[in-house]
Parts: sequence; C-alpha cells; structure tokens
Amino acid sequence: MTQLSRSLILGVSVLAIAGCGPDDLASPGTGGDVIINNPAPTPTPSPTSSTGTVTAANGCPTIADPAGLTDEGTITGPEGTWRVCAVPLRFTASTTLRQVPGLLYRLPGQVNVGSDGGPAADASDGFSDTNVTLTIEPGVIVFATGASFLNVNRGNFIQANGTATRPIIFTSRDNVLGLNGADSSGQWGGIVISGRAPVTDCFEPAATPGTVNCERQVEGAANPAFFGGATTTGTNGSLTFVQIRYSGFVLSGDNELQSLTTGGAQPGTVFANIQSVNSSDDGVEFFGGYANVKRLIVAGAEDDSLDTDTGVKANMQFVLAAQRASAGDAIIEADSSNGLNDQTPRQNTRIANATFIHRRNNDQVVRLRGGTDYGLYNTLIWDASSTGTPCIRMDDAQTIRPANAGLDDVGPPVFQSVALDCRTDFRSGSNSGATVAQAEAIFDAGTGNNKSYTNTLVNGYLNGANENGFAPIFNVTTLGSFFEAANYIGAVSSANDWTRGWTCDSAAVSFGNNTGSCTRIPVFS
Repeated sequence: MTQLSRSLILGVSVLAIAGCGPDDLASPGTGGDVIINNPAPTPTPSPTSSTGTVTAANGCPTIADPAGLTDEGTITGPEGTWRVCAVPLRFTASTTLRQVPGLLYRLPGQVNVGSDGGPAADASDGFSDTNVTLTIEPGVIVFATGASFLNVNRGNFIQANGTATRPIIFTSRDNVLGLNGADSSGQWGGIVISGRAPVTDCFEPAATPGTVNCERQVEGAANPAFFGGATTTGTNGSLTFVQIRYSGFVLSGDNELQSLTTGGAQPGTVFANIQSVNSSDDGVEFFGGYANVKRLIVAGAEDDSLDTDTGVKANMQFVLAAQRASAGDAIIEADSSNGLNDQTPRQNTRIANATFIHRRNNDQVVRLRGGTDYGLYNTLIWDASSTGTPCIRMDDAQTIRPANAGLDDVGPPVFQSVALDCRTDFRSGSNSGATVAQAEAIFDAGTGNNKSYTNTLVNGYLNGANENGFAPIFNVTTLGSFFEAANYIGAVSSANDWTRGWTCDSAAVSFGNNTGSCTRIPVFS
C-alpha cells in the first residue's frame, strides 16, 4: 500500500465493522476499520483523602525523547499522593521510562512508539523505519483513561520487562483513585503491537493474502495504525511480567479495544508472564502473524478470553483463563466465519497446559470455526456455570475437513490429554457444518482425553491430585522447541506455582502472595 492510498483513507470518516458472528461482539481489526480522535487531556482530579504512604516524586525525570514528559501535578488515592508525568503522543527517539518512587506515567491519547515503517523493512514501500524502542523499567505504573492506548508501530519496538517482584502495571485512572470494584472494566484502551508478519483479510480487497501488499488496520486517530507484511523473522520486542488492568474502552457500539492486541507480530516477539484483568472486550486478541506466549492469565474478560484470527500462527503454554460469573462469552474463539475462510496463511493455534474456568451461562466454552486449525494438549476445561454450558462447539465444514497442504490446512482440531468437566460436552454449530457427533468423534480420536472428569483444583486455580496425577500425559515437546515438558494437565502445578509474586487478585481468580488486590495500586520503593 502506498502513502497516497493511505492519505485517501484520512479523507473519509470510516466506521465499518464486520462482526465476529451473529451472536458475538465485534472485535476491532476484524473486517473493518475504526478511526477515532484522541481525547482531550484529562484534568487532574481533585485530591481525595488518603491514608497511604506514597509521597509524590519531586518532578518528572528527563527522558531521551525531545518532547519530554509533561508534569501534570499530583493525583491522590488510597496509597497516597503520586506525581503524574504524561508521556509524548509519539515517541520519536528511543526512550526509557524509569521507575521512580511516587511517580506514575500517563498516556494522554493514542500514544505511538515511532512512526509506521510500512509493510517492508526497506524503503521499497515508500516508508522508512524510525527504529524507536520504548523501554519500561520493572515496577513502572502507567495509567490512562477513555480511548487512550499504547500503539507500537511497525519498525519500532517495546521492551517492557518487569520482574517477579516488580511487575509493570498498565491500568486506569479510576484504579489509581481507588474507585474500582469487582466488576470495573473498560476504563482505557490497551496495548497494541503492530508487526510485519503475514495476515489475511486484507484491507485492500485486491491484495493477495499473506504478501507484503496485504495489510490490515487497527484502531487509530489522525494516522490510522496498520499491520501486516510478508516478514517471517524478527521481533517487535518483549513483554514480560506485565499486568494490564481494566482495559477495553468502547470506541463505538460493540467495538472495543482489549488488554493486548497484536497484529502481524513477528515470531521473535516475547510474551511471558502476562495478566489481563477485567477487559471489557477480549482478554487478548492475536490477528495474523505469530504469537508465542508462556504463562498467560486472563481474568474476568467480558467477551472471549483468547481470540485468534486472520491467519495467526500461535503457540501458548501455561494458560489460565477464568471468567467472572457476571461476564464473559467463550474462553476460546478461533477465527470468524466469513467468505475469506480459505485465505492463507491459515490460523494454527496450539495451546498446552491450560486451565479454562467458565462461569457464565451462555453458548459454549470453546468455539472453533472459520476453517481454523487448532490443538489443545494437557488441558482442563471446567464449566462452572450455574445451568451448564457446553464445553466444545465446532462450526463450518472447513474446520473439520481432512488436511490439505495446498490450503495450509493441517486437518481437524486436535485434542490430546484433554479433560472435560462439563455437564454437556459438545454442541453443534448454528450452520450445521459440524455436528455434535462429528465434534465428539474428533475429540475421541485423541489419546488420553477424558469426558467424565472431576477437577480437584485448589484455591480455584492450582492443580490438585487429579490434575497432577492425570495419565496419560501428551509429550508436548514433540510439537516443537517452544514447548517444555510438563507431566500434568492444567496451567499451574502445585510444585511450580508461577503465579506468585507478580500477579494481582480479582473476582475471577485470586492467588495470594503477590501485589495484592487488583483494585489497589502496589507501592514499589
């Protein structure tokens, strides 16, 4: 796509969203564009009473970006009084956000890391990389309101790496003020990472899917954010030990951002130890490209916990997704049913060692459709809803057909050592492309699957005797070098509780021995 064709987009007010399906909320980036305006800067709230111990930092530190930080005074919440430093709307130079006691960083709108370098790494597309890296130190807390979000543009990078004792926290102003409760959500945008890896469902209909000419658009402001290309190497950076709280601001109708969105992310991008809390849309959503994720927690998402789409190649291990009883659609939604099902690359998502806790009375826990390739390994699916929700639903004949290398199709979904703790195990799709009998036969074709399982989870998330002693266990190392050996089903073994230290406790799932309640802000010295 050329600069000229993009400039034409800016002259048109576009708000055309193709939904994920007739009974699902639409997700931004799927079959349409969302163009929004940056919100006006949020006034600093009047101080409130405080019994906390935080003392505001004396001022904002100097950063490498020429625009610098804007000192917005102080904000007071239950933990004490904080200095507020607004970041630039666009980082034009590699910059580090330091952890300073008594200091919070604020996103004042659509905050861009660098400028879009286009779908290719060279100037053949008319763009040049700005090569800006945003580095965020352990213990940094960033907050925002409304439609504000962080967007890492193509050809630029993020290095947001917390530690087990000092996670990085992205959250809302209401969280800082101590106003949030168990069901708070949708108070700011989220994090978007845009890369150059192949995608489908191209923005320009004449473009060939999976090529450098196939791009898609995510939410933007004056300059819409694009992702996609033909790059199958490289990285967009790293996010580790990160909490993303109360995100998913409603842009228009049912169109929302979510905690973490990737578009065409490149395979070297690192995602590990990430917690999404009360996103008003999906917990995480991966559009095309690659998503290699370890130790992921999605707590209380109000749409799907894990949404994968438009040709993503995803590997995930140690995944805990838990709903609130009052909110949530499916735990898994894989792809959309539309006329573009057979575009390539075809989605292929593989998840090992997952615990899915479904509490909302609705249509299904896991929905596989649109010709997606999908695999679940060493996983526990528990329907804890009050009336009973079917565990697995499959839609579309393309989803269950035999493998076809010419269509980049590895065949029907795969289940190995998967335990179902559900009153109803299977349901058919609404379009009768896959029946209950077909879905059950596909499940039964795997080794070690159990349709009559009773979980023994401890404290609502931790493996008990049945999970730790489950047999047979599928050897996930045969799937590739990303996966590590684990001799149990479920996400968190009693011998290795990786949730400790860096997480927070919510209505969906509580861990203890961590940063405390998600409704409060931790204080790092």
